[in-house]
Amino acid sequence: MTDHDVPRGVLSGYRVIDCSIAMAGPFAAQRLGDLGADVIKVEPTAGEWQRFASAGGARGNRINVSFLSLNRNKRSLAIDLKSVEGAAAVRALLATADVFLQNYRPGVAARLGLDYESVRAVNPSIVYVSISGYGETGPYATRPGQDLLVQAMSGAMLSAGRAGEPPSPAGQYLADAVTASTAFEGVLAALLHRERTGEGQLVTVNMLDALTTLQMQELSVFTVGGVPQERGSEPNAHVYIRAPYGVFATADGYLALGFADLETLGRLIDEPTFAGMDPEVEGWTHRDELYRRTADRLREKTTDHWLDTLLPAGIWAGPVYGYADLVADPQIAHNGTFVTYDHPTEGTISVPGFPYRFSATPPRIDRGAPLVGQHTRELLDELGLDADDLLGRGVVAETVLTPADTLS
Repeated sequence: MTDHDVPRGVLSGYRVIDCSIAMAGPFAAQRLGDLGADVIKVEPTAGEWQRFASAGGARGNRINVSFLSLNRNKRSLAIDLKSVEGAAAVRALLATADVFLQNYRPGVAARLGLDYESVRAVNPSIVYVSISGYGETGPYATRPGQDLLVQAMSGAMLSAGRAGEPPSPAGQYLADAVTASTAFEGVLAALLHRERTGEGQLVTVNMLDALTTLQMQELSVFTVGGVPQERGSEPNAHVYIRAPYGVFATADGYLALGFADLETLGRLIDEPTFAGMDPEVEGWTHRDELYRRTADRLREKTTDHWLDTLLPAGIWAGPVYGYADLVADPQIAHNGTFVTYDHPTEGTISVPGFPYRFSATPPRIDRGAPLVGQHTRELLDELGLDADDLLGRGVVAETVLTPADTLS
């Protein structure tokens, strides 16, 4: 089977214009590209901001790892949107598109002529997705929508840890990732509506709502059940889950433990005080005590010992991994969670792949993250515009790959 015989993704035939920066928007657009959409990244002639902000200091050869990780399966059009010619070229591009995605600061889209009404005038059936930090309007509309700040405001940080101690943020860019998935869902739903009715629409997504609605169960316990969000004196992993629940030190590492039957757990870890306890009663009323006693016992033996002891008895327990452990795990290997491909300037790349499987139209990587304007000429040719003229007047920029640029 040749590459051309491989089924294209389920979104093959759709075109997405990605005018977003940083993580949430580009990640959403990448997911669409993974499913076969033709994603065109429209960026300034000098390149998108994320090209110059290297998470972890991982700068790469020509493309830093942050940008590389969020922009595969895209073509890059590097263009000056503030110029008359650039604006005209983008309008021509919008006329061919199915989805337009942006996360500009308030007012920027309108100044560029890329607000919803302006774009709809060019393409009435387009699905227009606008991502913001806190909402399109309102008292916080102009605040910076940054991941840590949104996590802090969402209330989530105060659902774990010890009372009186500073709360801990999530160990991933949670608000950005959840917002990306929410925008991705919004695009798919709006495209389905358009397939049924022919009608495009405006889809707005904001980071604060995305992270708030993710806490559907926790916030319902608070708003409907009236249970206060109170941390205890021990670092139980969640205020609304009975003890013992959390991560515990062992003789050689850590163990995650949750929802244990107290009688069974007490017998297995040699803690006689758990005998006769009802997990749905004492699990709440003696939460800190249960955590402390469990922690004292688990510290006595190794993680493997406890896994071998607890798992056969039906106790929910698991190892605590770092990234090195995760990428070497046999289940990860079995699932094919990571994918490997060759990038012309960055070499062999191994990265997380796709969180879904399709039997008929599997996602795949057709191209790695592009260099700035790598596809400018190709896209202008498709639109019937004079690439040499626009390049000569600085309206657009391009990067031409040569054999010297590529890694063998």
